[in-house]
Parts: sequence; structure tokens; C-alpha cells
Amino acid sequence: MLGKFTGTKTIDWVAFSVYLTLVVFGVLMIYASTYIEYEKYGFMRSSVGRQLIWMAISAVAFGVILTLDWKIWQLLAYPLYTISMILLLGVPFFGTEINGNRSWYIIGGMSLQPSEFAKVGAALAMASFLSTPSTNLKSFRSQFIAFGLLLIPFGLILLQKDLGSAIVFSSFLIAMYREGLSPNYYIGGGAILAILLLGLMFDPIIVSIVILSLGLWYLTTLYKEQIISQRIVSGVFIAAVTAWWFKQGLYSLAALTAAYMIWGLIYASRKGVREVGTAALAIVLAMGMCFSANYAVFTVLKPHQADRILVWLKPETCADCKSMYNFLQSKTAITSGGLLGKGFLQGSMTRYSYVPEQPTDFIFCTVGEEQGFIGAIGIIGLFLVLMLRLTVIAERQRSNFARIYTYCFVGILFIHFFINIGMTIGVTPMIGIPLPFISRGGSSLLAFSGMMAIVLKMDRDRYRL
Repeated sequence: MLGKFTGTKTIDWVAFSVYLTLVVFGVLMIYASTYIEYEKYGFMRSSVGRQLIWMAISAVAFGVILTLDWKIWQLLAYPLYTISMILLLGVPFFGTEINGNRSWYIIGGMSLQPSEFAKVGAALAMASFLSTPSTNLKSFRSQFIAFGLLLIPFGLILLQKDLGSAIVFSSFLIAMYREGLSPNYYIGGGAILAILLLGLMFDPIIVSIVILSLGLWYLTTLYKEQIISQRIVSGVFIAAVTAWWFKQGLYSLAALTAAYMIWGLIYASRKGVREVGTAALAIVLAMGMCFSANYAVFTVLKPHQADRILVWLKPETCADCKSMYNFLQSKTAITSGGLLGKGFLQGSMTRYSYVPEQPTDFIFCTVGEEQGFIGAIGIIGLFLVLMLRLTVIAERQRSNFARIYTYCFVGILFIHFFINIGMTIGVTPMIGIPLPFISRGGSSLLAFSGMMAIVLKMDRDRYRL
């Protein structure tokens, strides 16, 4: 009776059923997008054949995890994190290049992507650290370590120029917020992201003019003659924009900078330098990021990755690039399905591979074309149900480690789901990231199945402390 009441005899069948449905549906969509390959090469050499093998391996791993004591994951959190980081370090030296990226190891004829398993190790390490009684995210020491745990894999994967996999580690910020990290970090991060995007979308000079004008406006709030000062700033801003319009942007930017310095010195001489200095530092950093955005994109990323971002932000400049072709084919495939879709194996764009990388990054196009709007909404609904259910599971945990780990998993799942589906319809940049449980990829399926099994095991034994 006690076992039934505490839920220690069974796993959460809602979450497991959704997981299993997504995995089975994923195999069907992989077959739909590659069945010509299956007919040509046979089962073992086809994409769906290899995916079914990985599905069997994932099922075995899932069952093994359910038999283990969940506390072993807390005990092995840091060792697994260390091993996964070592694997990432070895990729540039011992890895194999596939599709232009050196991000895989080939073992026994099977490709393994260590970045997928690094998500598991990093999630365990983050949960272990944040659940430690001495950890307090209001202290600098705890913040430094927590950010270090996510920035190390982020940096190692970014060195492989795999931006999509690197971005996934930002999902741990969800768990960190739940555990008390100050909202100021998220406000600051949002502001930095906005400045970088504006620097890519518009002329950095006009963006800098706006930033400087906002700085001047801030200084006006420090004066008693606020209304008069703000009218002056408004006039200066209009004059600066007019000068930029007539190709005199650098002169207007220099004039605004001089105006800010004079105004700032006047205020500093009256009241002090703290507010002026803080605002000046923020302005300099913002302008620096604005001007460096283009340099960073075209230097750090590979040309095709930079094109994917520009297609999202400035499609008019990428009419002839391959990424624009991918984007247009993706939208065409999805919209061609209509309300009910063309039917399983009846998608012409899917059959003839008009959409590049369709079994992996663009698997949602197959869903949209063959299953239509109803099928696409159904898949989106399943992911939302799974993530909401996992949130419920997280909140009912008695162990801090289990709660934090589950939130880390939810964050990883959300980033993959949002970016993958978003890039097929133009909401997010095409940065190359699989749709969990559905896209082709053995490493991804095994890693996500393992994370799912760990969550279900911890939830089943939540009363056994």
C-alpha cells in the first residue's frame, strides 16, 4: 500500500508514453525521408536501419538505467563530466570530419558525437554542484563555478565551430534561475544579445548613435532641468540621424561622443563621477559589441554558418547563397502539406530530397509535408506535453539533485525543440541542431534516451532518500 501511494513501483507513464511515441514517430519520419536509400542499399546500410540499431541500443541503456540506484549518477557526476570534456578535447586531434565538421569519433564503423554525451555529463555536474548545501548562487564564488561548468563545454564545442551544439549549454540558465540566480544576469544577457543582433541587422554607426543618444537621455534624468535637457537631446538625436542619412555618420557619431563627454564632465563636476562613469562604460562596451558583431560572425564561424545567420536577419543580402535555398525549400515543403498532409511516403519534396539534411536538421519538413498542419501541431503538442510533465516531475522531487537535473534536461529539450522547429519556418537561424527523438542520429537518441531514463528513475524512487 505504501509503495503504491509513494509511486515507487512504477515510472511516470505520461512522460514515458510521450517519449516512446516521439521515438517511434521519428523512425517513421526517417524512413519516409530516406526510403529510396533503404531500397537501394538495404537495411544495414540505410539511415533507418542504423537508426533502428541505435534505437535498440538506447532501449537496452534505458532498461539498465532503470535498474540502477539513481544515487550513482550523483556520485559519478563529476567523473562523467570530466570524461566528456576529455572526449571533447580529443575531437580536433582524433576525430573524423563529416559534412565539413570534425565533431565525431568513428568506433567500430559507428559514429559517436561527444557533444551529445557532454550534455549528459554537464547536466549531472551542474545538478551536483547546485544541490550542494554550500552552494549559494547569490555569492560570486558559486556563480563563477556554475558559469564555468557550462562555459567549458560551450567553448570546447565552439572551437569545433559547432554553434548549434554549443548554444544548447545556455539552457542550464533555466535551472540556475530556478535555484536563485539574479534576474540581472538575464536582463544583461538579453541586452547584449539585442545589441549583437542589431549590429548585424543595421549599420553599426546608426545603432551606436541610438546608444549614445540613450546615454545622453540618461544623463538628463540626473538634472533638475530635465525637460529642457531632454528636448536638447531629442534635437541632437534628430540632427545625428539626419547627418547619417546624408552619409555623414562618422561625423555625427563623433559629435555625439563629444557632446556626451562635455555633458558628462559638467554633471561629474557637480554631483560626482559614479553615474557618468558607469553609463560611459556601458556605452563603450555596447558600441564595441555593435561594431564587432559582423567581425565575430564572419571570423569565428564558417562561411555557411554565417550565411545561415544572415538569411535569418538580412535575407535580402543572401539571395544567391545555399542557406537561402535551404530555407525556401524548407518553407515550401512544410506549406505544401496543407491541413492534412500528402500522406505517409507521398511527399514529393521529401522523396526527391529537395530539402538538404532532411533526415537530421530538417526532419520537421517531412512532418509538415506528409502529415500536414494537423501532424505538425500534433508533434509540437507532444513536445509541450512532455516538457510540462517534466516540469511537474521536477517540482515534486524531494532531492535537490533530482529537481535540478530534471530542469537541466527540460532546458536542453526546450532549446533543441525551439531552435530546430524554429529554423525550418524562419523564426530562428539555421544553426544545425537535431529535433530530439525524431531526427536521425544515434548519439542524440542515446543521449536523450539516457537523460530521460535517469529522470524517470529518480522520479520513481523519489521517496527513497
